[in-house]
Amino acid sequence: MAGALWLVLAVVGGSLCPLVVCGDQSFTIDYSRDCFLKDGRCFRYVSGSIHYSRIPASYWRDRLLKMYMAGLNAVQVYVPWNFHEPQPGVFNFRGDHDLEHFLNLTMELGLLVIMRPGPYICAEWDMGGLPAWLLNKKDIRLRASDPDYLEAVDSWLSVLLPKIRPRLYNNGGNIITVQVENEYGSFAACDFGYMRHLHAVFRLFLGDDVVLFTTDGNADYFLKCGTLQDLYTTVDFGPVDNVTKAFEAMRRYQPRGPLVNSEYYTGWLDYWGEKHAVTPSDTVSRGLQAILESGASVNMYMFEGGTNFGYWNGADFSKVYKPITTSYDYDAPLTEAGDPTDKLLAIRSVISKFQPVPIGPVPPPTQKFAYGFVTLRKVGDLVDLLDFLSPSDPFVTQYPITFEDVKQYFGFMLYRTGLTGDVPDQTPLSSVANGVHDRGYVSVGGHFFGVLERDGVKDVNVTGKEGQWLDVLVENMGRINYGSDLKDFKGLIGNLTLGGELLQNWVLYPLNIDGPISQGWPHIMADHMRKTAQTESRTGPAIYSGTLTVTDIGDTYLKLPKWTKGQVWINGFNLGRYWPERGPQVTLYVPGSILSSSQVNNITVLELEKAADQLLVMFLDRPILNGTFVRN
Repeated sequence: MAGALWLVLAVVGGSLCPLVVCGDQSFTIDYSRDCFLKDGRCFRYVSGSIHYSRIPASYWRDRLLKMYMAGLNAVQVYVPWNFHEPQPGVFNFRGDHDLEHFLNLTMELGLLVIMRPGPYICAEWDMGGLPAWLLNKKDIRLRASDPDYLEAVDSWLSVLLPKIRPRLYNNGGNIITVQVENEYGSFAACDFGYMRHLHAVFRLFLGDDVVLFTTDGNADYFLKCGTLQDLYTTVDFGPVDNVTKAFEAMRRYQPRGPLVNSEYYTGWLDYWGEKHAVTPSDTVSRGLQAILESGASVNMYMFEGGTNFGYWNGADFSKVYKPITTSYDYDAPLTEAGDPTDKLLAIRSVISKFQPVPIGPVPPPTQKFAYGFVTLRKVGDLVDLLDFLSPSDPFVTQYPITFEDVKQYFGFMLYRTGLTGDVPDQTPLSSVANGVHDRGYVSVGGHFFGVLERDGVKDVNVTGKEGQWLDVLVENMGRINYGSDLKDFKGLIGNLTLGGELLQNWVLYPLNIDGPISQGWPHIMADHMRKTAQTESRTGPAIYSGTLTVTDIGDTYLKLPKWTKGQVWINGFNLGRYWPERGPQVTLYVPGSILSSSQVNNITVLELEKAADQLLVMFLDRPILNGTFVRN
């Protein structure tokens, strides 16, 4: 076989790699010269963050190629634990979850990798990447030396880290550094025993040669609890006027070695009900130039943000609960759809002053199509579809219990109790402060009355007759991903009262909406569904459906004019939440990879409050991320 000699394989650290490569590659730190050493020479990385979990796998190569052509020599990658272990001991590394395929692509394109495998990542991701099933034990202490937490972490890392070890640069791969925990100094626990435990686990599985590091804000009050001896200290900060001053705190905790900004912010995230965040290109490029002039290595967060498909968005808590939008565009150099921006070109120009950039243009945007209007029809009110959406036996309980109590970690759950007497006059249905996590859609006898909202609406007036069902459909809007307490239980966290009287004897229906829709429901049962639609009312939680026929396939953006709030699926793929009434995001990104030109494309909408009178939706060739916003 031609070239067979260099393909001779050797077992290195339990992995197979080419002998000639394994022996020659090394990545270390030279503390005397304050630099990384790559193959014995001082090296500086210029990297960008990309989240494979926010991008369909069919687009990974396109995005990585654009990053390479922008002049980056590395990418930074988070691994969301909950994305890969949805249930204890049940792992998913297939399709859009195929981490190893993603890493193979980085290798093929000549990009180095900075791995951030958690267990906590923040990333504005649900629960910061920690799996919600950890909350099955209500008193668990997260990110601390709690035996139950450590047992789960060790189990997960024993699966993940062996996948990483053969890909380490010193083993012939392209992973140059690995982070241990993430911004731990921003967490209240300050448990050095926990950090030492993680350090030992990473060394056990990855060996003694790999560079392990931490990342924290560039201030002493972050670094004092986030750093650990034998872990390399790095910091994060956005564009600043004085880079030398910005690195001062790092130098106090890491006196020698290369300067590193692990998260240089190119933009920012959006919250429902707040303005769309924008950071000017010249601000970002000037700040990047200053960092590179200082000799530091840098990772730009984000280089492409992507999308919080499904239910993956996180939430912040600063006095009030603030859920994050479906779009994670981040005003990054590559848009949510992976399109190059002026910001990318400005960054490429700066990088070219310090290191060679690939010859040739950055690949163009993906093709976009405006497919126009589609008319939907009502399938039925959600409460009339429980046989399809909640096929298991319901839970019966005297008082409300949480999503986690019944192992319903995402989406929706219906809380139902019967009226024990007539309620002829408007009477307040009330929750305790923050008693609904996060929104409760209230109906009596199938008539929609309004919404209870966390840190917002605590009372909804209702009427009804004895024996009618009082239904509260509770929506999990995303778990808190950052701060001192990540234990964000969902559902009715406290009791409800009706006119001051405590409500009891609840029946709970955990909803599996994604399951039937992924199997073709309700479109495969269209004739039957027409019979189940009990009312043509446009208010209250209900399912709507329609079809889109296309001849040319490309990316597009779904707009739902005059719809209020809900969830959308196309061909069984959960695009995420829409909430144009509150904004700022108005359109949902629809990857062309989920569309078909050979058969009709099924559109399914769960509208939670009020549908448009004409039941029209439309497909545009451009996003609207800065629309009207309303903070209720």
